[in-house]
Amino acid sequence: MRKRRHRARAALAVVVTAVLATAGCDAFGGGGADGTKDSGTSASRPSARPTPVWNRSPDSIAAVGDSITRGFDACAVLSDCPEVSWATGSDAKVDSLAVRLLGVRGAAERSWNYAVTGARMSDLPEQMAHAAARDPQLVTVMIGANDACRSSASAMTPVADFRAGFEESLATLRAALPKTQVYVASVPNLKRLWSQGRTNPLGKQVWKLGLCPSMLGGADDLTRAAVVRRETVQRRVEDYNKVLKDVCAKDRHCRFDRNAVFDYRFDTEQLSPWDWFHPSRNGQARLAEIAFRTVTAVKP
Repeated sequence: MRKRRHRARAALAVVVTAVLATAGCDAFGGGGADGTKDSGTSASRPSARPTPVWNRSPDSIAAVGDSITRGFDACAVLSDCPEVSWATGSDAKVDSLAVRLLGVRGAAERSWNYAVTGARMSDLPEQMAHAAARDPQLVTVMIGANDACRSSASAMTPVADFRAGFEESLATLRAALPKTQVYVASVPNLKRLWSQGRTNPLGKQVWKLGLCPSMLGGADDLTRAAVVRRETVQRRVEDYNKVLKDVCAKDRHCRFDRNAVFDYRFDTEQLSPWDWFHPSRNGQARLAEIAFRTVTAVKP
């Protein structure tokens, strides 16, 4: 009898200990730090997903920049052709960024091109103000070639001025539209365009009219002075791209193309048949591909 009572007490003690242990785990595992119990559904309730910073499907686009975004010399000699613009054009062969994101009708109704042939960085703040007035969800930027394409290497836009102009442009946009996204294309590799275009006699004749003299002047001149001049221009373009990258990186709603345009190996098929320097329809399509890939990427 004594043995049975001892075993019964021992069993009871085990049950009581288990109950207390369970209560303790519930109190501290499912409640607050003060021991109070919560609703008991936290484990099964899914955590709220943070709103993504970058919208991969913007529904309106404004473009700013220079002759490349205006489709200069892509359709006819010495003429803008915005319908083939990589950013906002309607040409089916180009399949612009706007068409890829918004569809043909959406691109016609909700994309705007404020780029100006010949524009430099100092012109960008004004263009950005016009773009902001449209309240777009995305602004595309491609500028800098004309800052390097000057009458001489010494006449190129100083890097500090280039930086100040880009910072002012983004500040202009942010003052009106704090959350509008910005896609920034790198400045093309002007030296590669020279090396490709100089194979065409007609192109070199057009260059003599004054197209980007700092890089294209004396196309066949391979003297040391000419080589140094072209290298100086090339380094300036690289400096401009570093500015675009650095300034864009400070804005959480800005994406730089990571030098994708600069690194693209344009060949004669992608160059204008009239000046062998600006992008052709094919070249504009390649620019649209790069932009679309950057804008729609999960991560920058």
